[in-house]
Amino acid sequence: MQRKTFHRLALAATAAAALGWGNAALAQGTTEITFFYPVAVGGPITKTMDGLAADFMKANPGIKVTPVYSGTYQETIVKMLTAHKAGTPPTVAVLLSTDMFTLIDEDAIVPIDGFVKTADDKAWLNGFYKAFMMNSQTGGKTWGVPFQRSTVVMFYNKDLFKEAGLDPNRPPENWADLKTAATKLTKKDASGKVTQWGVQIPSSGFPYWLFQTLTTTNDAILANDAGTQVKFDDPKVVEALQYWVDLGKAGVHPPGVVEWGTTPKDFFEKKVAMMFTTTGNLTNVKNNAKFDFGVAMIPGNKRKGSPTGGGNFFISKKASPAQQEAAFKFAKWMTQPERAAEWSIDTGYVAVSPAAYGTDALRKYGRDFPAALVARDQLANSVAEFSTHDNQRVTKALNDGLQAALTGTKTPAQAMQDSQREADRLLRSYK
Repeated sequence: MQRKTFHRLALAATAAAALGWGNAALAQGTTEITFFYPVAVGGPITKTMDGLAADFMKANPGIKVTPVYSGTYQETIVKMLTAHKAGTPPTVAVLLSTDMFTLIDEDAIVPIDGFVKTADDKAWLNGFYKAFMMNSQTGGKTWGVPFQRSTVVMFYNKDLFKEAGLDPNRPPENWADLKTAATKLTKKDASGKVTQWGVQIPSSGFPYWLFQTLTTTNDAILANDAGTQVKFDDPKVVEALQYWVDLGKAGVHPPGVVEWGTTPKDFFEKKVAMMFTTTGNLTNVKNNAKFDFGVAMIPGNKRKGSPTGGGNFFISKKASPAQQEAAFKFAKWMTQPERAAEWSIDTGYVAVSPAAYGTDALRKYGRDFPAALVARDQLANSVAEFSTHDNQRVTKALNDGLQAALTGTKTPAQAMQDSQREADRLLRSYK
């Protein structure tokens, strides 16, 4: 299950169905809550989620949970805000952690801290990985709870490494190594056409996220913690973009914009030897790669690191107090160590707490399949996923600049100056 497979799936739940849930509590003192989950209807993930909801209701007979499968993450945030304005929001929703500032600005969510009352509640809230809390807290409050979270990792084909005379157990450690390995792993046919690329970093959908693997490892942070200021024109950011562009110019990375959704398929078909993608693709790769593969941390330059990614639970401000309490109980139940461990094994997402990695299930899985621990180990060096106020438009300004540089219509320096100017204009009122 990919972190952003959701972005690729067709929308199957209509807006009318998604918005038509009332806020009424059921008879016999049962509290009804609706739960927006970002995936299209059908498929194994909905069965898993339906099963979890049923198990929760069995353990909490006073609460009825209705999951609503609400399409992609983008479609889900639009539906959430539309329903919020109409006065019929879902009680709880899984949305991108980067939607936090947007949800705060729309006055659509309540802080989680208000529901944390017992010692057990406090221990639970303090138990998440600190890297995941960077996109969950601001202004001294906790606004979201990590659920399906990820980092970007590098998958590589060990068989192709051997063929190219590279050590299959020593993936590239830094930018120079990455370029050298990519050069050896690039193959051409008799006519000079590339049949196998050395490395592929997708740049469609959310180029900013993959770009953060380069800015982070070059020791640059794209936005401040308050989400009011960006540094796209920082020389270290420009240098990171230049490196990405230069991989294409060197003929070891596909030219132009590379599709997010087809990158894993290219890897399975041996059209590419190394790919940067979400750890949320781990189960997909494990099930579909017909060759020995490795998973590695992102090669560093000035440092190691990756942005985190993925979705958080958020609780609606317009839900009744009883519904909010029920939603809190549901989010807490869903993120307990045993459940987080199972979810990680089923999907490839990073389990959200060290306690989850202490469970028998995940300890055994990690012993049998060490690749599952790479993303977790990378958390020690991870940074917050890029997020600001007016996030969608500011992110678009950055994405447009990245794609302009990758397609050669602007130099990296010019592209980042233009993106900076647009972001400054959008963020002026938030400073």
